[in-house]
Amino acid sequence: MIGPIGSKLLPACSARRPHLRDVDPDGCKCDRVRPIALGASNAWFPVLISALSVPQAFDELGRLIEENSTTFAEMDSKSVLGYARRQGLLKDFAKFTDDQIWAKLQQKKTSTSDEDDDPKDLKSPEWKVFSNPSKAVESRSFKLKTVEPPEEFAQYFEKIVLVEKLREVRALVGFSRLMSSRDFDTAADMPEDRRAPMSRKKPTWIPASETRGEGIFFQFDETAIAEWVAKHREYDQEFNRAHFGWKSSKNLPDPAAGFPGIRYVMLHSFAHALIRQLAVECGYTSASIAERIYSRNPFEGEPMAGVLIYTSAPDSEGTLGGLCALGTPDKLGRHIRRGLEKVSLCSSDPLCSEHPVGDGDKLHGAACHACSFLPETSCERGNKFLDRASLVPTMDRTDVAFFRIES
Repeated sequence: MIGPIGSKLLPACSARRPHLRDVDPDGCKCDRVRPIALGASNAWFPVLISALSVPQAFDELGRLIEENSTTFAEMDSKSVLGYARRQGLLKDFAKFTDDQIWAKLQQKKTSTSDEDDDPKDLKSPEWKVFSNPSKAVESRSFKLKTVEPPEEFAQYFEKIVLVEKLREVRALVGFSRLMSSRDFDTAADMPEDRRAPMSRKKPTWIPASETRGEGIFFQFDETAIAEWVAKHREYDQEFNRAHFGWKSSKNLPDPAAGFPGIRYVMLHSFAHALIRQLAVECGYTSASIAERIYSRNPFEGEPMAGVLIYTSAPDSEGTLGGLCALGTPDKLGRHIRRGLEKVSLCSSDPLCSEHPVGDGDKLHGAACHACSFLPETSCERGNKFLDRASLVPTMDRTDVAFFRIES
């Protein structure tokens, strides 16, 4: 290992960018060279932005227009619709007239929504659809089915939604070294100066992949969440201090900003506990199951408290139906109970349960690889903001658990 003194003996960085085959005209701004192993995991972190393809329209015509958005992108007059119909481009619109289609297109162009004002906010439109499944329009790549929460846990959940069809789009917008995009709230929040560009000029397109899968959406009872958060203000401050210290140690900008609160900690810990349990029976490995946490505090806008556990793969593996099959009330209750029971005791206890929140450079409490951590492909925050104690009583802490399960 080369320390700070040894690194001074290394030649200065030439600001060469091998992936662009040029030299940065502004030079290298690093104060010292930091060597890393050639195969080190922090040599290259992809900066990925993912979005679920959820229909925003609540009617069939609007849904069809959304699915065929590329077809209508360059249509600037109603007369073009007739030509497109004669060319066979509007086969799905056989029962709609050109006047109806054109009117809907104009309505879509002129209408604005709160979500459209912030392009970085990808989860609010998704939450709007998942929390109102009865209004969602079924399509070739999207299908929801509402089921009753398990009777044993009905007090904690407002609704459970089976996502029988799901489409996800993942786009590569750059890469980073040493620091992952998961150190930020979202990949879109990562400062551009910490993200290496993919081309010499500003790209006009970026590589993206389309994957299909299935999942289970849990909408927590907002009243129960709000009461729990209000009751544990001190616990919230523990994580807030840990968040500030962790960002300061990483030299991240504005260390006081971006704290998601213990609402997120509990939702995130629940997602990890359930993914590890569902992977035992659903037919997918834990690396093939991903999470999407919908968390927003009331003072930040419309409150959100939900978890989407889903699988998304470019081949048929993502749509086998094994995950949705475990979402029925008679099966899901058993898996929730078993998942919570597993995290109440860890094979590394008492060391794991006694881990202080934010100890050292670890932004988590009672959580480790033996009980809570997931593969990098599954966790959206790099195994941070986790604590088993937020779910169930542990060996060291019994005062902040959200769930109370009878033995």
